[in-house]
Amino acid sequence: MFNLPKLPLAKWVNEFVNWLTQFEGFFQGITNFLNAIINSFQWLFDLLPAWLFVVIIVAITLYANRNKQKWSLIILEVLGFWYIANQGYWRDMTQTLTLVLTSSLIAIVIGIPLGIWMAKSNKVKTIVNPILDFMQTMPAFVYLIPAVAFFGIGMAPGVVASVIFAMPPTVRMTNLGIRQVPEDLIEAANSFGSTSWQTLTQVQLPIAKSTIMAGVNQSMMLSLSMVVIASMIGAMGLGTQVYFAVGRNDAGSGFTAGFAIVVLAIILDRVTQAFNKSQSKNK
Repeated sequence: MFNLPKLPLAKWVNEFVNWLTQFEGFFQGITNFLNAIINSFQWLFDLLPAWLFVVIIVAITLYANRNKQKWSLIILEVLGFWYIANQGYWRDMTQTLTLVLTSSLIAIVIGIPLGIWMAKSNKVKTIVNPILDFMQTMPAFVYLIPAVAFFGIGMAPGVVASVIFAMPPTVRMTNLGIRQVPEDLIEAANSFGSTSWQTLTQVQLPIAKSTIMAGVNQSMMLSLSMVVIASMIGAMGLGTQVYFAVGRNDAGSGFTAGFAIVVLAIILDRVTQAFNKSQSKNK
């Protein structure tokens, strides 16, 4: 259009990816680490009978809502898990939950410290913000290409792609929560001789906990939204059932598996929100 030579961006990206593939041992180590977490979660879910799993989730819900019982949520959980088991998707559900929990755990472990660092340094915020924008706006399918190149096929690359897509809310909300802590509280802590670590752990993080938990909740929901996309590279679970139904043009199977994902999403969302509200009331 402007009579300018085409920028060989695709070539540069391919060359960079090819260069990274020479560090096969490093990426294999990450794959083994991720598989260890994934296998631990799946082993636990396989160990629990379905009825005991439901009882544990109901007990967690009762604990999270101990200030105000939410029987409607408990009924939703029982009916939702009954539907999933009735349709024969129980193990697919636990595999999906494994993917979501692993992705969320890694997003929290990386995202919260990064968000704190952003809150402490405007320079870091200036650098990290565009990266977070890139991670959120790049189509999720694009992450699958390097994930397969570096980590092969299976749950591990699905976790990596989910973490990249789901981590920004945790980072952003942690940064926001820390920055919203009133300055007079920080000055009061400093006046009593608190160290930076004490001020962070005893003043800033407790006050910002509600905001940080909101970011964790969003990251968990984004991880769950990746399950169908991750199924394209071998991540097992409910997303695989939807993906197969699309390939067979089977609207019925696609709807039943998709509805199971919706049920799981609602339960996870309500339970994490209940914990957030409970913590807010106990401040």
